[in-house]
Amino acid sequence: NGGRTADTIVSWINKKVGPVSVSVSCEDLKAKQSQLKLALMYFGATEGPLFNDYIKAGRSGLADKFAFFQTTAECAADFGAVPQGIAMHRTFENSPVSYSAADGDLQEWAEKMATPMLIEFADDYVEAIFGKQAPALILFSEGTEHPTFTQAATDLNGQILFVHSGVSDGIQSRLAEFVGVTSVDLPCIRLIHPGDALRKFTYTGDLNALTVDAISAYIADFKDNKLKPFLKSEPIPATQEGVHVLVGESFADVVMDSSKDVLVKFYAPWCGHCKKLAPIWDELAEKTKDIPDLIVAKFDATLNEA
Repeated sequence: NGGRTADTIVSWINKKVGPVSVSVSCEDLKAKQSQLKLALMYFGATEGPLFNDYIKAGRSGLADKFAFFQTTAECAADFGAVPQGIAMHRTFENSPVSYSAADGDLQEWAEKMATPMLIEFADDYVEAIFGKQAPALILFSEGTEHPTFTQAATDLNGQILFVHSGVSDGIQSRLAEFVGVTSVDLPCIRLIHPGDALRKFTYTGDLNALTVDAISAYIADFKDNKLKPFLKSEPIPATQEGVHVLVGESFADVVMDSSKDVLVKFYAPWCGHCKKLAPIWDELAEKTKDIPDLIVAKFDATLNEA
């Protein structure tokens, strides 16, 4: 069950088979706000096209992320909505926010409004970036914000996801490892595109002279395919002995050499199976060293990319 508690599983089942939306009084709805991360709230008669869209949004899967509540039309004004209207409660930026037909599809609007203009990277936002395969511009720094980056997140909202992350704790350390950022690199900006072979890019401008216009131009260059992807790489070894050590910067030159056959072991230093294979791989390299058009190689896939 993926480590879920019994209560969590029961709650999930109830969402799937029970009513999407819970009917509450206005006072109960106000009291529940402090206990909720995300909620969609409907105000008015439980009939008509808007209410049907509201229920449809819940049935589509939004109920996995949002709590759904319905209450009287008289309560709408307290939540910035109109009678026969919908509003969203969230724990960031301005809340609640009201939905109107001019905002387009309700489900798309809800997904968009559930994501902050500047995301503090956490488990809650893995899906918004990697699940949705959405490009994201990430400021890596420990405990400090960059005023210009924060301003750009507001001014350029909708162009790309803006994210802030550290490098040392929890899921943020996993993100930093994936992107290839360490504490030595801080502060720095990286751009990732999970939907395009997990491409990553390095912002090379001076962060002390960073402007919103510079960030806007960088995003435009990304969209116009003018940026060169960044690949993690250890230094190319000065000499080779035994198993050929491949790194990110040497991978294409060696592996794509049509005059050679290259047998590559992609490994992680912490992997038990990889450790067990290591002496066998060394023996294989020794026994085949006199075959001129064969290279037996290894590639540390935690420190290098190709």
